[in-house]
Parts: sequence; C-alpha cells; structure tokens
Amino acid sequence: MLGLGKRIAEGQVAFMLLTRLPAGTLSSYVPDLAAARWAFPLVGIVIGGIIGCAYLALSAVALPPLLAALCALALGLFATGALHEDGLADSADGFGGGHDRDRKLAIMKDSHIGSYGVLALIMIMGARLTALSALDADLNLVLWVISCAMFSRLIMVGYLCFMPSARDTGLGNQASGHRVRPLVIATLLCLPVFWLAGPVMIACFITMGVVAILWGVIAIRQIGGQTGDVCGAGQMLCETAGWISLLLVMS
Repeated sequence: MLGLGKRIAEGQVAFMLLTRLPAGTLSSYVPDLAAARWAFPLVGIVIGGIIGCAYLALSAVALPPLLAALCALALGLFATGALHEDGLADSADGFGGGHDRDRKLAIMKDSHIGSYGVLALIMIMGARLTALSALDADLNLVLWVISCAMFSRLIMVGYLCFMPSARDTGLGNQASGHRVRPLVIATLLCLPVFWLAGPVMIACFITMGVVAILWGVIAIRQIGGQTGDVCGAGQMLCETAGWISLLLVMS
C-alpha cells in the first residue's frame, strides 16, 4: 500500500480509538495503535470543533450561556463516548483507593466507579461547564477550543512516547513506544492551528504543559508509568486547565 493510504488508515485507527464517530472501514493494512499516535491531534480538531461550534450555534439562538455550554459538552461526550472522562474516574479511584502499585492497577481496571472517581468527574465537569459558559461565544473561541483539544491530545502522544507502560497489556501498552517520530509529526500538525490561535493561547499552552508534567510525575510515583486511563485523564486535566487559563487571560 502507498504511503498516503497507510497514513489514512492510521488516522482511521486514531478516530476509532478516541471517538465514537464513523471512521470508515480499514483495508488490507491494519495499523497498530503505536503507528496511529501521530493522528491524535487530528481527533482534537474534530472534537474541539464540535464543542466550540455547538456552543457558538446554541448561543446564537439566544440559549443561556450555561445551557449552551452544557449542551455543547454533551455533544462532546457523545462524540468521544466519554472515553477520557472514564480514564479520569478510573485513575482517581486507583490512585486514591489503592495502597500499592498492584492494587492501584487492579482498581483502575475494575469497571465499577468509586467515590474518588465520582468526585473527580463532578469537579472536572463543573470546571469545564463553568469555564466554557463564562467565555464569549465567537469564532475566536471556536479556534481556542480546538487548540486546547489538539494540544491536550498532543500531550497524550508525549506520554506514550516518553513514559514507560505500567502494564504489559492494555491500550497504553499497545500504543506506547520510544520512537519520537510520531510526536514530531503530531507537533507539526498542530503548528498551523497554534499560529492561527494567536498569542492569547501562549499562557494556556504553558499552563497545560505544567499540568501535563505534574500529572506525569504523579502517575510515575503512583503506578510507575502510563496506562490508557492515565493518558485519558491527562487529556482531560490539561484541556480543562487550558480553558481555565483562557478564562483568566480573557478576564
């Protein structure tokens, strides 16, 4: 298969993994998850676009900001299948409820949600709803939301490239690898959007980077590396931190 066909297939795998959106069918070439890492920021364009455009459209029909933000976030949850929120809840339960590494990993693998997970979801969704509803609904906001969505998924690629896998199995293990080429490609894909977003996003990117590092350190101390849940939680935390930072800058 030609190189372009392989890249398209890798992009399809990225959308199949990170969203519930239709991604077509794969041909004879079925890339592994590690090969599809570079396309994670492309998913951010779509998901960020859905949330930002929905908030803009609903605000344009005179829906109250809080209700418009709630509906926009609901569309985002529908598009991703709440994948990253699930990772945040599992990570909170594991890190908060486990007494050692093995127990933490076992809790994270359990499909049931505990009090730490519930509280983490309440706080993160409350912060997201509050931040989005407080921002002016215009075309700039759509671009800023897309930028945060892209950068938070670029951070996931960084985790998969540089952090060891905490498990011998699972999505985090399958998608991990020490090759930096996927990270370089993913970064190059983000640059045009970052340039269009303008200097207002600089503080947001710095904030998201700091949160990404802190979360990575916490994950290593807690379980010795990354898992799919850790990456999903990192995406949620970093994107939300970007929204809050944007709100502070615009205020």
